Amino acid sequence: MPHRPLDGIMVVALEQAVAGPLCTARMVDAGARVIKVERPTGDFARGYDRAGLSDSSYFTWTNHGKESVVLDLKKDDDANLLRKVINRADVFVQNLAPGAAVRLGFGDDELRSSNPALITCDISGYGESEGLADKKAYDLLIQAESGLIGISGGANELGRIGISIIDIGAGVTAYAAVLEALVARAASGEGSALKISLFDVAAEWMTVPFAQHVYGDSGPTRVGLHHPTIAPYGAYRTLDDKLTLLAVQNEWEWGRLCVDVLGRPDIASDPRYRSNNDRVANREALELDLSREISKFDAAAFHSRLDEASIAYGMVSSLDDLVTHPALQIREVVSRSGQRLRLPAHPVRRTGAAFATESGPIPEIGEHTALIRKEFQ
Repeated sequence: MPHRPLDGIMVVALEQAVAGPLCTARMVDAGARVIKVERPTGDFARGYDRAGLSDSSYFTWTNHGKESVVLDLKKDDDANLLRKVINRADVFVQNLAPGAAVRLGFGDDELRSSNPALITCDISGYGESEGLADKKAYDLLIQAESGLIGISGGANELGRIGISIIDIGAGVTAYAAVLEALVARAASGEGSALKISLFDVAAEWMTVPFAQHVYGDSGPTRVGLHHPTIAPYGAYRTLDDKLTLLAVQNEWEWGRLCVDVLGRPDIASDPRYRSNNDRVANREALELDLSREISKFDAAAFHSRLDEASIAYGMVSSLDDLVTHPALQIREVVSRSGQRLRLPAHPVRRTGAAFATESGPIPEIGEHTALIRKEFQ
């Protein structure tokens, strides 16, 4: 196999759920050795569902290729063993309940005093915000607290984002931070202590609606399958009752849509639709005009016209559509029972190196405990 960026890097993960495990799963894919520390009952994400051929779909996605060691960190022998492992590690990642790692004796100051080259990464719900540092947090709660749910969904209904997007965002953000720290350590020889919170990730992603609310006329409202500040940018139903998401980004495209796709130059020249701001201000009339014209075409004819006019569009797909989508790349993950799951591939393709289409197996709870004890005794 070609050399991978994190070959030779050892990671210890005191992790659970999604954010921490996704961060370290990215490291596995980049070549790192990841030792996952679990309680005797295992990471509770193992029991989220059974969609991964008897394994949890969440756990299968974020724990392939890791080594699992079961330790009771309230026992001196197990805690001392973990300290030995961490003293030889490059990276330590933890996303336990607030304060749990520190109470167990695995705070970043203590760990880095023994191993100054160590990079520690603590993932929490609210970071160290006064009054909130000890508050438990999960994905949907942070979607709500950050205001994300407040701007999502239809005009008359709040809507959760359909995946654990905050957990995912925090995991990927933590991974990027660890990579930056590894680059810095290569120059200085010193490790660092990183802290990422789910709330900070969500709040930073809310920068545009935040700025619009604080410095503009108002923040975005819930508009369902339409864009709050760009028009037309949304879903339209064709003659055969299919939804197409149409995205017009500039005045040239607006003119092409009206003239070349719809054959209605008069809509393009309507003073109510002269600019994007005008179209947003007159969205109700615009939607009626466009919906009436688009409903005259079936989806195939409409898409053909959009292609010819170089207008961006996409289908509002079902999960069945995703499974058969021509852009979908696949990799195989081996379940604990030895069955192979075909799952969406890692999103990064590396120039000059073959991309692995198969990931390592999902570990049994404590599968590598005896080997780890022997290696680090």
